[in-house]
Formats: sequence, structure tokens, C-alpha cells
Amino acid sequence: MPAPRTVLLTGAAGGLGTLMRDLLPAYGYELRLLDLRPVDGEPDSIVTDLADKDAVREAVRGVDAIIHLAGISLEAPFEKILKANIEGTYHLYEAAREEGVERIVFASSNHAVGFTPRPQGDTPLDPSALIPIDTPRRPDTFYGLSKSFGEDLAQFYWDKYGLETVSVRIGSCFPEPTSVRMLSVWMSPADGARLFHAALTAENVEHTVVYGSSANTRLWWDLTTARTLGYEPQDDSEPYAEKLIAEQGDLEPDNVAHAYLGGHFVSDPPIWPY
Repeated sequence: MPAPRTVLLTGAAGGLGTLMRDLLPAYGYELRLLDLRPVDGEPDSIVTDLADKDAVREAVRGVDAIIHLAGISLEAPFEKILKANIEGTYHLYEAAREEGVERIVFASSNHAVGFTPRPQGDTPLDPSALIPIDTPRRPDTFYGLSKSFGEDLAQFYWDKYGLETVSVRIGSCFPEPTSVRMLSVWMSPADGARLFHAALTAENVEHTVVYGSSANTRLWWDLTTARTLGYEPQDDSEPYAEKLIAEQGDLEPDNVAHAYLGGHFVSDPPIWPY
């Protein structure tokens, strides 16, 4: 499909939103920025809560597509997750349906499948050992549960209303990996922009779920569905591996925080940094 011209970027003041608002305009997008707090240097950004249905519908009106990054991105009490991540995402989808928006890119998370055991074996893994996209969802937190809900909501809005979504199970998108676990799930900001661009422009996505990471040597999951969209990752976390392993030690299979895809999110309570 042609590249959408105007894209609503929710969560534009957050870490990932800040990275994407710098990178996505190079692909020809005009970004409409939305967040719960003002976006630095962007006086025209929309400051609103996703709980405000009327404000959300106004923000959606006239855009060609939406990248939905807003919400709580760490574990929190269920009541807060419910309001921000579950009800807020519902309000956004309803506004998109009412205003005729045809494509949403939803920031899901690897924590929707966080209790999936991580692959064991040599690096790089045999392709048959990679975690497939259709692995059963096993959320590791209320946060992960909200991302599972978001994926189901996206499927419902496709089946019921024909609103297409690409749900991206993001690993960790930072300028560089900061932990040994992150060597396997890291997505460089440049690859993040490449993946979001592919998700916005691929044809006939219906509801497609993809893993979001770079082409890491230590990759744990299968990027086939992402590549099917036209995503061609260019980066690899391996240049950071020697330093991180020397500082932190390698992953230990007997450590519960190392045994599962979700890392420290599987701990109770989750341990930071993850």
C-alpha cells in the first residue's frame, strides 16, 4: 500500500516515541504527536489522556494510520494497567473505527509470551530452535497481560470491522543493549524505524503479529513474519557482547530471570533493570 502521509504517534514523549519521532520523518511521514505530557520542543503536540474519548477521537480524525506506543511500559498495579493499557487501547481502536482509519501498528511486547522458556544451545541457534510467532501466549506480568489483550483487541477489530493491525512484540529498543539478555532481544532504533515503516506500508496485513528485534547473532525468536512485511534488519547486538558479558557474566540456566523469554519480569516482584 502507499506510505500513509499523516501518522498519529501516541506515546510520543516516551523513550521509544522520542526515538521514532526523530527517525520516521525520513520515510516521508508527517507525525501528529500525542502523549499524556508535553513533548519537548513540539508545541503543537496533543496533550491528553487516552481515557478522554472525545479528545482521542479528535486526535485520530484525519490521520492515515496510527503507531500506538502509549501506555505504561513497566509492571504496575492492575488498576493502573487497566486504565492506561487496556481501556486506553480500546478507546484508541474505537476512535480509529469511528474515523475510518485503516491501519494501526500496535506496540505489543515480548512480555506477552514472557513465561516461554528461552532457547538453549549454541549461538547462533539453529533456525528450528527459534521461538515461533504462534507460540502460546504466556504473559509474565499485568503489563504483559495488557499486551495480550491488545493483540486480541486488534484481531477482533480486524474480524469485526476490517481495521488492520500489525502487532509488534518489541524486545528492547535502545541506542545500544544494556544487558546480556538484551543481546538476544535488542532492536536498534534504526531497525525499529525500518520495522514500523514496513508495518505501515505492507499490503493486506489483516492482523499480523511479528517479533521486533534486530538481526542479532544471539536471536531467540523467528523474524519470518516481520520479514514477510518487507522488514530487512540491518543491525546486530554482537559488537556489544564481549563487554556486557565481561561486566555481567553470561546467562545462567538455573537463574529464573535467565530461564524465560521475559527475563526479570517473571520474578515476583519484577527486578530492575531487566
